[in-house]
Amino acid sequence: MAAWEERKAELEELGATVYAVSVDTLEQSQEVAERGLTFPIAYGATREDADLIDAWWDDGHGGHIQPAEFLLGRGGVVLGSMYASGPVGRMSAEEAIQLINSREQRRRERESSTTS
Repeated sequence: MAAWEERKAELEELGATVYAVSVDTLEQSQEVAERGLTFPIAYGATREDADLIDAWWDDGHGGHIQPAEFLLGRGGVVLGSMYASGPVGRMSAEEAIQLINSREQRRRERESSTTS
């Protein structure tokens, strides 16, 4: 999450907002946020929440959602997603920025070609 925080200003310039969701308690989530995170962190996620987004639920260590990340565009359209069954396979902030820039470039090109 620190890498996302480091790139937060750049993401905001692109119109992107970062949110995190965790199974942690309010207190645990506050401890994480106090390490320098300024984006919203939801807490108390359940197996039912994991099911809603089709994320893999791990019953070990008291139960938790394995990483599931979504890049949403205008109107809530899913532009990209990553699902993991362990700690490997997470989307980086850099990859998200590249995807946003690429999509925006294609959008500008389409708009330019329809107004010509």
